[in-house]
Amino acid sequence: MADIPEEHLTEELLDRLLSSTSIEQYLDEEPVTTRTLTDYLFERMEAHGLKRADVVRATGINATVVYDVFSGKSRPGRDHAIMLAFGLQCTLRETQRLLRLAGVSELWCKQRRDAIIIWCIRNGFDRIATDDELYRLGEPTLLQTD
Repeated sequence: MADIPEEHLTEELLDRLLSSTSIEQYLDEEPVTTRTLTDYLFERMEAHGLKRADVVRATGINATVVYDVFSGKSRPGRDHAIMLAFGLQCTLRETQRLLRLAGVSELWCKQRRDAIIIWCIRNGFDRIATDDELYRLGEPTLLQTD
């Protein structure tokens, strides 16, 4: 299975950028990429040995929506991006990358609902178990049934 190439933390890269004598120096020395959300989704799917149908089932999102995101026709909102991360069996680090590539805010441990989601990801919960925790603790679930 493919694995995520080891990447420097954003803070390390920012320090290197700010200490560079020119932007060209930084761009020549650092692996600056143009990774797309769809590329990342397929990478994670392959790395975890999943098919799109597996991802659809695990997310609870309408299949058409998932296929549109995978094809690049649409971008997921934040909750759908989090649900996709659960469907792709992402780690916390992978989830944060997925959220960044989706153009939505990352999970933030100072926000109650996000803290619950982070804890659930870290402890191996799936999307359904995470929704149960969110509901139990009085927070909006990822899959809205209204």
